[in-house]
Amino acid sequence: MLTASTLLELRNGYTPGLSGRTMVNIGDTAPAFTLKNTEKSDVSLADYSGQTVILAFYPGAFTGVCDKEMCAFQDNLGKLNSANATVLGISVDSPWANAEFARKYNLEFTLLSDLDRDVVKAYDAAFVGLGGIEGYMCANRVVVVIDKSGVIQHRWVAENPGVEPDYDAVVALAASL
Repeated sequence: MLTASTLLELRNGYTPGLSGRTMVNIGDTAPAFTLKNTEKSDVSLADYSGQTVILAFYPGAFTGVCDKEMCAFQDNLGKLNSANATVLGISVDSPWANAEFARKYNLEFTLLSDLDRDVVKAYDAAFVGLGGIEGYMCANRVVVVIDKSGVIQHRWVAENPGVEPDYDAVVALAASL
């Protein structure tokens, strides 16, 4: 049963833990997942074993700040690829919406659809009430950097979906792993 304080957290945005879950923290093994890409094929975190992985959760395709965020990762893709780092964008959008989003902005990294919101919940990246739509759960703007051994090395959570991460810091961290 949801308490009044939990409902307030949900209404105000980022929820630190859903259904009594504890947050994923730096030093934890990254929760495994399999999601659909823009071609409706399965992509698993395990597919990137031995690589640094940047999970870039974003609230939704074509939503202004998300456009800027994904384009910033695209702009830094050469540096990230040189560091053997892979970017995976994750939203609750459909594979079709993500495909059009990738096409419009020439995104050369994988976008994944978390339609059931299981990965958003597993990574404590839920945001409820985007755009004032009560009860609508999407991904918050969260960046998680996972090292080659599958351990979380960095976790950044936006205060609200309008805040962007420090891209230079993410690139520098990925390059150092």
